[in-house]
Amino acid sequence: MLRFSMMNFRFVILIAFLVWSSDNASCIATQQKQWRHRKANAPILGQSVSLLDSGATFNVLSYGAKGDGRADDTKAFEQAWTAACVVEGSTVLVPSGSVFLVRPISFSGPNCKSKIVFQLDGKIIAPSSSGGWGSGLLQWIEFKDLKGITIRGKGIIDGQGSVWWKDNNPVEESDENNSAEDLQIYTDAAGGMPSTKPTALRFYGSSDVIVTGITIQNSPQTHLKFDDCVGVQVFSMSISSPGDSPNTDGIHLQNSQDVVIHSTSLACGDDCISIQTGCSGVYIHNVNCGPGHGFSIGGLGKAGTKACVSNITVRDSSLQNTLTGVRIKTWQGGSGSVQGVMFSNIQVSGVEIPIMIDQYYCDGHKCPNKTSAVAVSGISYQFIKGTYTSKPVHFACSDSTPCSGVTLTTIELNPLQEKNRLEEPYCWQTFGELRTSTTPPITCLRTGNPSNKYVHNSGDSC
Repeated sequence: MLRFSMMNFRFVILIAFLVWSSDNASCIATQQKQWRHRKANAPILGQSVSLLDSGATFNVLSYGAKGDGRADDTKAFEQAWTAACVVEGSTVLVPSGSVFLVRPISFSGPNCKSKIVFQLDGKIIAPSSSGGWGSGLLQWIEFKDLKGITIRGKGIIDGQGSVWWKDNNPVEESDENNSAEDLQIYTDAAGGMPSTKPTALRFYGSSDVIVTGITIQNSPQTHLKFDDCVGVQVFSMSISSPGDSPNTDGIHLQNSQDVVIHSTSLACGDDCISIQTGCSGVYIHNVNCGPGHGFSIGGLGKAGTKACVSNITVRDSSLQNTLTGVRIKTWQGGSGSVQGVMFSNIQVSGVEIPIMIDQYYCDGHKCPNKTSAVAVSGISYQFIKGTYTSKPVHFACSDSTPCSGVTLTTIELNPLQEKNRLEEPYCWQTFGELRTSTTPPITCLRTGNPSNKYVHNSGDSC
């Protein structure tokens, strides 16, 4: 009986071993098959990667960029972008320690995946000769039709604008309403740069845009532009060009909503921040401006166009040695409205005219009187303090469409030097309320609202 039991036990052990060996061999075979499949499908240099590799990094050096500041690295940037475009959450890396010469380029969707990061740690420079530019280009670096695009890092975008500024420009390019004839390309006979100057960095038709950390300097024209964008954040970055560089706006907004700009330093030769038609929900705070032309809404309504701007806040910011401080400027003959604007806690130092509304804006060309105007209403000035060099307040509103709902609270503006007390506050067709006493006294503001005799244009509503 004992012998039979021992034989049964050994038989059971043998069967169990055979089953285990079969299963283990099958498992090893499956693992080897999976490994061969993964190896066969592994990405190689220059090819796109699987969506499973979300978060992959695409270094422009790996795509042939030289980074020596002389070789044309445009193609390498294009190839790195093409590879990153198909991967959600991917990163295009422009590494530190290198200088990349890049011709005009567009990083565009709409078929790109979302949440792409452009990590700029090195330096990108623009061509400094006319051969690197095509005709009629209005921007140098463009991000277009993207969702969730971020530019970040400690790198530099250098437009090398001095080669453009020295050439005379036949038209003023800072206004977005120039006609097609105005935007005609004029080229210097001696082979200079095209005189239609490009914007350095432009975002168009994009949402959830972030720009942070980087420096943009010496743009041929506007440094940073957002057009037809929704959900924009700009913070902890800097923009720099000389105060005498023509038309070099710092940040330009047009047809864009839900924009936040903060903790940023701007120095340029035109408006530090320019807010144009189609903008609403713009919140600007803790921004330093100077040199430049200040924080401006407009010019709006050029050539009889309709302009709509609403819900704009600029607060907790400072300006030094600028042409104006906080300004609204419109052309005669336009329609639409500017409403719901607050300027609060603004410190000015050596600013020519700290507070301005100019509904007779003219860029130096002939500007005949017209009866229609962009309506300006609901404008609040709070805690505007500091020094001026020409005039503390200038309100020049339309005869046909006066400014209404202008309120002033705690305005304290003194001449930088006593000998600069040249002009008193000026108001024309400006209605509102002084909520506190002001320095100097602003006695020209008319209380209440305009009378019914002022008929607004049917196209004023937005």
